[in-house]
Amino acid sequence: MTNRQRLGVTRRAALGGTALLLAAPTVARAAFPDRAIRLIVPYGGGGQTDIVSRVTAEALQQRLGQIVLVDNRPGGAGNTAADALVRSPADGYTLMVATMGTNSGLNALLYRSLPYDWEKDFVPVGQFCSTAHAVVVHRSIPAEDFPALVGWIRANPGKFNFASAGVGASTHLLMEDIGAHLGLDMVHVPYRQSTQAMTDLLSGRIHARCMGLPEAETVRTLPSVRAMAITSAERRDAWPGVPTVGETVPGFTGLAYFGLTARTGTPPEAIARISAALNEALADPRVKAGYERVGADPAPRNTPEDFFRVTRDDAERWGPLIRRLNLVAD
Repeated sequence: MTNRQRLGVTRRAALGGTALLLAAPTVARAAFPDRAIRLIVPYGGGGQTDIVSRVTAEALQQRLGQIVLVDNRPGGAGNTAADALVRSPADGYTLMVATMGTNSGLNALLYRSLPYDWEKDFVPVGQFCSTAHAVVVHRSIPAEDFPALVGWIRANPGKFNFASAGVGASTHLLMEDIGAHLGLDMVHVPYRQSTQAMTDLLSGRIHARCMGLPEAETVRTLPSVRAMAITSAERRDAWPGVPTVGETVPGFTGLAYFGLTARTGTPPEAIARISAALNEALADPRVKAGYERVGADPAPRNTPEDFFRVTRDDAERWGPLIRRLNLVAD
């Protein structure tokens, strides 16, 4: 059986009955929820995942009529959060913010063992946004623009270091991919805490960070750093004068998705109700503005199956890079 055939089987297994989810009876929809919902966020406070998750929690709370409690569970590139989800009842009252590590199977390639099965334990609910990234460099590096930065790194092999949220994190993989395209010799420095990585960048102990735009928004105007490039397909009005990586590496883009996932076995009517509330939020100009205000791009209206395809596309893009680099996380 080919990889594509296996993905097809997995898709049918994970999404069995998806077509029925959004057609749940009106009575069942009205019955859920009748108490608070917990939203597990797989990273700590202040980073891009936390920022966009709180925008989403507030939007859902308004539409579901129940409190949506944000529960930050950092650790293991999302593994701690995923473990908390699979240990919770499959009743729709515990959700997790889905990211590449947990829901595209990247952690399954990076870690020797996991407390969950990414292909069997999760059911998709929907995507709520995506974010491009910015390559932000300390001004101690004598480069005024991205091509000059590339030239400096080439002239100083092994002397340029960059921080990430951990081995195999999207911020790590993007920098490795850029380096592979351009033939750059860079040193990766993984951090467990985003706040410490930011402190070290601003002080110059670390030369660069690849950050999601929601997090990079907080530092891009500081005098100690310079935004060199962004990973969206086109330049952004909110980042005047900052080119895309694609202007140097034709066709290059790098977006991180964010969505909602629940435990497999969650009642279809609960999935349908949350999916409907999420799509209502995504159609609200005020919610869209909330994402855009922090540099995130709201997702279009989508179904659980649509979101499933997004997670599989990322698995197919980043899995080969992890294998080629023989990355191992601890």
